Amino acid sequence: MKSIRKRRLGRTNLFVTELGLGAMDTPTSKESHQTINAAKNVGINFIDTAREYSGSEFLLGQHLRNNPNSNFKITSKTFSHTANGSQHDVDKSIATLGLSEIPLYQLHDISTFDAWSKVNDEEDGAIAGLRIAKYRGLIKHLGISCHNLSLLTEIIQSNIFDTIMIEYSAFYPSTASIIEMAAQNDIGVIVMRPLGGSGRMSALRTAVEEGYKGPLTPANLLRYVLTNQNISVAIPGARYPSRIQDNFSTAMNYQPMSQSECKEIEIEAINLY
Repeated sequence: MKSIRKRRLGRTNLFVTELGLGAMDTPTSKESHQTINAAKNVGINFIDTAREYSGSEFLLGQHLRNNPNSNFKITSKTFSHTANGSQHDVDKSIATLGLSEIPLYQLHDISTFDAWSKVNDEEDGAIAGLRIAKYRGLIKHLGISCHNLSLLTEIIQSNIFDTIMIEYSAFYPSTASIIEMAAQNDIGVIVMRPLGGSGRMSALRTAVEEGYKGPLTPANLLRYVLTNQNISVAIPGARYPSRIQDNFSTAMNYQPMSQSECKEIEIEAINLY
């Protein structure tokens, strides 16, 4: 049976399915457990969560305890900017998820130069805390999420992180050069909001209800992102098993877009939102 293609997550040397799952909102659904099971059943092996995603780590911990042979590679994040805070979050993640080691642990949303300065403090910065957690054998690789293009360049050049998590989609193609730079530095690229995020998807669904029949569809939005061979994994959110199945179908059957197709869908995205 065919399976989802895998890509190398940069210098981590982890091979992850190019379609992952962003589990921030998954616990808000009554079908949350079925959604995680659907991800497992279609072969997704990469799930992103965070300490402050309400109920997300707990939900995944329940699944992992009930499925001890799970192939999921779980990545979590700390919102803390301090050494003690980041270590505390790692300890809580380990306990909640029921893991002895987390393959990848990230700093969440370091998108201002002030935040970057704080996490870089040699004594009390969150980076120092994560390095201690790595020394303790609790985490294996370090990552970061960021929404600031100028800062992302500095983050990549710092050579501290094994992965970056950034927004990239037909709605937001401006990170393409950052993705290329990360790939040149062997840094894995995790794409958040590959379908544009909930607000844009709501606008698209409204347009479809009003008769829109253009190329801007969830399948083509995912196809757009997966066409970029410099990304490692796209993590659309999902609250229902049906969304997992839809994304899986796209990942299994898509053909890479041509340059002209990419440009067309970018224009459609600008016109919609």
